[in-house]
Amino acid sequence: MNLTTRGIVFHKVKYGETSLIVKIFTEELGLQSFMVKGASGKSSRMKPSYFQPLSLLEIVMLQKPNQNLQQLREVRMAHAWNHIPFSPEKQSILMFLNEVVYKAIHHEHADKELFQWIYHTLVWFDLEEKLFLNFHLFFLIQFSRFLGFFPKGAEDKATPYFDLQEGMFISHKPFHPYYLEGEATEDFRRLITTGLESIEGLKLNNYRRRKMLDVLISFYQLHLPELGKIKSLEVLRMMSA
Repeated sequence: MNLTTRGIVFHKVKYGETSLIVKIFTEELGLQSFMVKGASGKSSRMKPSYFQPLSLLEIVMLQKPNQNLQQLREVRMAHAWNHIPFSPEKQSILMFLNEVVYKAIHHEHADKELFQWIYHTLVWFDLEEKLFLNFHLFFLIQFSRFLGFFPKGAEDKATPYFDLQEGMFISHKPFHPYYLEGEATEDFRRLITTGLESIEGLKLNNYRRRKMLDVLISFYQLHLPELGKIKSLEVLRMMSA
């Protein structure tokens, strides 16, 4: 049967001369794979431009249970990017976040809360013209809520260390090297308590922003080993230098 749902593009790969296989995180069914036949053909209504990283779509799909590849009937932009295509900084952040979410989300079942959070934060990111330089840091820390390792104990100032391995603020140095102290702990604490509406208060210079990004990558790799090396990280670091 036909199903209409919103979707977020995670990945695409060319198949044959003109077709694509696309992975889309859908609101109604979770992560689904689609065959897009003839996408590069002159008469195609489903152009490759629809399937750029983290594009926000509305799709009509032919739902076939127990099929590895679903069929797309219709595709349109649910939100066309306003500012991202014209900002190299935003493009590098988007590519980085796309790689992280693609490696982190595998479930083929609906997770509407996660879908709606990603969707609405990306719309904010696209439309915000000034206060976006720390967006990837905010995204990573809030995304960890949905992955099950959001930091614990941020409110307690009597805990000057953060144990990256255990995922919690503690009062003493741990017996391993994966911890934060001093300025890094306080930046991390502030990041945890920052929302989109207060992101402008997260004032980090380039050095502290890059350091916090490295901290978050280490935090993710400790709790999500399948993340591996992030290929887009170097481009992001260059753009934020």
